[in-house]
Amino acid sequence: MPRKPATPAAEATNAAAVFRADHQKDVVNRLRRIEGQVRGLVEMIQEGRSCEDVALQMSAARKAMDKAFYRMMACTMIEAVYDAENSDRSIEEIEKSTRLLEKFG
Repeated sequence: MPRKPATPAAEATNAAAVFRADHQKDVVNRLRRIEGQVRGLVEMIQEGRSCEDVALQMSAARKAMDKAFYRMMACTMIEAVYDAENSDRSIEEIEKSTRLLEKFG
């Protein structure tokens, strides 16, 4: 029996699910790298490395965390567009994401 073509809404839902899965994988990988950086920082401190060396690595870890945060916020905005039933709802969801950026960014 021939399959019915997917509706635009079903296609958008599927595309959003694929996007989310890829995005989550990327963010998790970033967080795991940051976790390694933080473990390295602990080791540096325990080894008595210079404050300047530790500060440099802390700065790198902080920037990596910021990038992971912004990547997650991009996902939030894209999901808002996918999930919205209409353009007014999309705008509301994007405004909500923007407020989160203002609050945490």
